[in-house]
Amino acid sequence: MIKLISDEKDIRIDKYLASILDYSREFIGKLIDQQLVLVNGKVVKASYKVDLDEEIIVHDEELKIDTNIEPVKMNLDIVYEDEYLMVINKPSGLVVHPGAGNYHNTLVNGLMYYTKNLSNIGGEVRPGIVHRIDKDTSGLILVAKTNEVHEILADDFKNKRIKREYIALLDGVFKEGSATIDAPIGRNKQNREKMAVAEDGKNAVTHMKVLKRYDKYTLVSCVLETGRTHQIRVHMAYIGYPVHNDPVYSKREATSFGQFLHSYKMNFIHPITKKGMEFVCPLPEYFEKFLQNLEEL
Repeated sequence: MIKLISDEKDIRIDKYLASILDYSREFIGKLIDQQLVLVNGKVVKASYKVDLDEEIIVHDEELKIDTNIEPVKMNLDIVYEDEYLMVINKPSGLVVHPGAGNYHNTLVNGLMYYTKNLSNIGGEVRPGIVHRIDKDTSGLILVAKTNEVHEILADDFKNKRIKREYIALLDGVFKEGSATIDAPIGRNKQNREKMAVAEDGKNAVTHMKVLKRYDKYTLVSCVLETGRTHQIRVHMAYIGYPVHNDPVYSKREATSFGQFLHSYKMNFIHPITKKGMEFVCPLPEYFEKFLQNLEEL
């Protein structure tokens, strides 16, 4: 189940939900047709136009639909695994879970081939998925094997008990040693597929520290105090140092690798054993080679 408060008005409910959720408009339409979308407790049609501050509940876990989500053999990079959870090193270019017509080449498809032990709280299209990282962001991602673990981890994310550190290469030379970007993030009014710093957006805080400066680039670590969509990418572009090769938020032409942004480190308390867990994941080969080339210039 997804629960949210609308932050726009005079926009069709199907279009609005498709713009803020990881589902296609067609998928949202099927949810609405099966009366699984409620606005202020009432069933609505796809043509319903939302108003500000309305409560919207989406029962996506109850949708009866043949999505053809099939197990697909993949070379998963499993950093850690026990009977309760997994930590995966996701490569750049891999979508986390099915949506928007892509039901065959996602991390979820690979997980379904690898194991039948995955939580189902997230619904049919998101087994095991507690959180996500962007398609072209690489690195660490947590997977829950049981519903109990899923619920605990989701609460830990919500209450900021799980710490994540990212490594990013920025365009331009950032002169300060560190910075905290405290700027609210919301949907871009001109392009709803993008996010932007907006006065009426949600609170967003990123702590950034310089690791190394190059001739035209800066390597930084970023720690999220909040977890907004595209947060690091939006904040870095906002201060004038976009993530290198970002196809959305950089004005430069990008290659197929996507943004140089990597989920590098993760710290959390194991939901069952209560032991402290820390994982560090090296940069992807393409990212590392690019830095080596910068060293040689």
